[in-house]
Amino acid sequence: MTGPFVKDPQPFIRHGNNLETRLELLTSYLTPNKLFFVRNSGRTPRLTAAGYRLRVEGDAISRPLELSYDELRELPSRTTIAYLDCAGNGRVFFAELMQRTTPGAQWGTGGVGCAEWTGVPLATVLALAGVDAGARDVNLVGLDASGFSRPIPIAKALDEDTLLAYRMNGEVLPTDHGFPLRAIVPGWIGSNSIKWLGRIEVSSRKVWVENNTTAYVMIGRDWPRAACTPAAGGPITTQTIKSCLALPWRARLEPGRQRLRGVAFSPFGRIEEVHWQADDGGEWRRAQLASPTLPNAWAWFEFAWEAAPGPHILRVRATDAAGNIQPTDARFNAKGYLFNGVLPHPVQVG
Repeated sequence: MTGPFVKDPQPFIRHGNNLETRLELLTSYLTPNKLFFVRNSGRTPRLTAAGYRLRVEGDAISRPLELSYDELRELPSRTTIAYLDCAGNGRVFFAELMQRTTPGAQWGTGGVGCAEWTGVPLATVLALAGVDAGARDVNLVGLDASGFSRPIPIAKALDEDTLLAYRMNGEVLPTDHGFPLRAIVPGWIGSNSIKWLGRIEVSSRKVWVENNTTAYVMIGRDWPRAACTPAAGGPITTQTIKSCLALPWRARLEPGRQRLRGVAFSPFGRIEEVHWQADDGGEWRRAQLASPTLPNAWAWFEFAWEAAPGPHILRVRATDAAGNIQPTDARFNAKGYLFNGVLPHPVQVG
């Protein structure tokens, strides 16, 4: 074992054990596996299919079971296209734009990616184990050194697109992305899509673990501690509506007509519109959606801009099919989660 990752970290922005995608390198709707961001609590574990077992247990299970890698692949499969977005994606902008520094990896815009995932619906595996009518929470536990875990409610676990994935973009799931098996929980923060999944615990009670009591919770005046007990703040579930340009932060461009692009995504519905603005007070114009608009996926957009020499600020703003509009400002919280304010993207032309 020579490093914390299996993939080449060179194309990424590195934050310790994490790799941030440079969105400007993407040339296709699906994020290539080699360019997909990595969020790790520690080093990537190196596991083998031969020795792998998934355990399903808990007080709301009537038939605890253990499944091998081959047995999982023999079950009926489902494929979905879904984006994953780290809860801390955009954290650096709390400091950059609001002058309020928060702890943790200082992600820019690249803690997100969109891929095609193939695997077994979690509901299929739970049915084999016999879920009791009183089941409330399903805790997904990883095989990494920290035993990273985060529960989801039974309703989300039974959603047809909540998968136990073993393929990514048509390839065997890469090691850095959870081989042999990972959860995919569309629309929820990335930490729920547990990598290197080894155990599923189905409980008749609300499950509290570190990652929904002290981590991945919203702490601040909008989330009073007394209302969130035993958590230190409001546990995060769904992501937020966002958009960003596929440009380096503080981009440099040549003068003249530029075809710019970016991505937009929402957990609440398909992306319906993206608007863009050049410089303060400029007209908000509608961008062209340049990809499919799928319920769990991101959407690519593009627009033409006549770039005059000098400094400029570009902004983009997303609207989804449920009527949600990306807010101008993000809600500050002490851990720097869920930044989704409209970004004033600096661009120097010439």
